[in-house]
Amino acid sequence: MPYQLLYWPSIQGRGEFVRLALEAAGAPYVDVARGDASSGQGLPALSHYLQDESVTRPPFACPVLVDGNQVIGQTAAILLHLGPRLKLVGASVADRLWTHQIQLTIADVVDEAHNTHHPVSAGLYYEDQKIEASRAAKEFRTQRIPQYLGWLEAVLARNPKGDQHLIGARLSYADLSLFQLVAGLLYAFPKATKRALKKTPRVLALQDRVAQHRRVSAYLCSERRIPFNEDGIFRHYAELDA
Repeated sequence: MPYQLLYWPSIQGRGEFVRLALEAAGAPYVDVARGDASSGQGLPALSHYLQDESVTRPPFACPVLVDGNQVIGQTAAILLHLGPRLKLVGASVADRLWTHQIQLTIADVVDEAHNTHHPVSAGLYYEDQKIEASRAAKEFRTQRIPQYLGWLEAVLARNPKGDQHLIGARLSYADLSLFQLVAGLLYAFPKATKRALKKTPRVLALQDRVAQHRRVSAYLCSERRIPFNEDGIFRHYAELDA
């Protein structure tokens, strides 16, 4: 039975980290909200899991993964669940916790990236908080991007199995999430991110390797990959990059 992924149909957002894991593993899944409402999919199906009182353990927000009777929210929790099933995490408890820790840290960067264009409130338009966004973006691009990518560089350098992967000697969901993080930062803050990547060659090399992975490469060229856009988490406003 295919996994059911529920996320907004027109943006990559946090759902993309889950899509990449499913695509890299060649796992069967349905991107439910992008389907036809007349066939039980589309936005009504997404709303069911978020709002219907019959869901006894309702997720707060999407992404949501439905795996049989299991309904799981939060990107990192979904990947923690999928990792062993898709063989995208090591077998030991230590490796699984370390992979989860890296994923949670990547989630922190994603939140900070979002907050550069919505530093006051997610309920306001970017145009209503441009002054505050300018200040937040300056801190993010000059301090936080180098710090986060520098930490990921150190994780790669200290991997006992070599610097080809974040954990162990084979592809993990953390590697896939690093790819998506760097891709998003390059879209939103191309100038600042390219400067940071010059000092983090292992991060850049891993991002390139993931992009060349057979299934990932095919996915990136397909219609299933939603382009970055200014409705998602990673948004490019030229005035916020320098």
